[in-house]
Amino acid sequence: MQSPSLSETAYFIMKMNFYNEMAVRIQKRWRGYYIRKYIHNYYALKKYLEAISVNNEIVRNELQEYAEMKENEEKRKDLEKKEKEKKYQARKMHYLLSTEQIAGIYNSPFRKSPDPMELLLRNSKPLSHRRQQMKSPFSYELYDWPTCKRPPTFSTAQPLPPIGRQKPQGPFRDTAEVLWQRYKPLEPTLRVAASINSPVEKAREEIKKEEWRNRIHDNEFLPFSSYHKNKKYDPSIFRSGKYGQETYGIKQFREVQPQKWVANKDFQTVLPSIVLFEKFGKTYSRTGQIV
Repeated sequence: MQSPSLSETAYFIMKMNFYNEMAVRIQKRWRGYYIRKYIHNYYALKKYLEAISVNNEIVRNELQEYAEMKENEEKRKDLEKKEKEKKYQARKMHYLLSTEQIAGIYNSPFRKSPDPMELLLRNSKPLSHRRQQMKSPFSYELYDWPTCKRPPTFSTAQPLPPIGRQKPQGPFRDTAEVLWQRYKPLEPTLRVAASINSPVEKAREEIKKEEWRNRIHDNEFLPFSSYHKNKKYDPSIFRSGKYGQETYGIKQFREVQPQKWVANKDFQTVLPSIVLFEKFGKTYSRTGQIV
């Protein structure tokens, strides 16, 4: 088989480069068309931005209307408050209203027409005087009657009498003096103020409380000192008797009675010891541990 010549090789390379370049151009055109058509559509994006701008304009208008409504509401509340305050002042200053004989300060004869406050005074009603609520001196009578610790308080300032009332005739004392005599503090006698218990009984009670509070003995407990080393031991009656101390439980645990023995020898064990128990802890297993 003959190898291709140089001219054929160059022609083949040129042809492949041409095909590749044309394929790139075709792919470039197709990708641009596809992206602008379905992915980054200019007209769709433009339409979307126009819709957003319209929506923003609607929201802005609604917010502006809401702000104006709140502002108008605040103004209306301020006007109502001012009008209410003005009416209250008119009721409070109703005494400045003009009369048939004398003109008021808001109805000057040098004005062509009266002041608007004058008209408001004519249409308003004067304020009524508030009556001061006075506490009755009898309110503490039942509350402090058993103890009488807190004396009742009464007002020393007398209220003004109504117009046209005359002082009653007769030998009547002053009201403040009568109230002071009625509600003066209790002054008990010596028998009432003294205690029922005698001083001796009180002293006995104090002694009983002192004994209950104090300790039983004055010997201090010293657990961490050598205070008890030099103290002589006082044996109990059981150990200090003339019969001495039994050895059962201390030296031996078997009761011994030689007078009942058949032979002259003590009891001996016949059975040998168990060898397995003697090997415990002395033998080793295969792993080297003590059994």
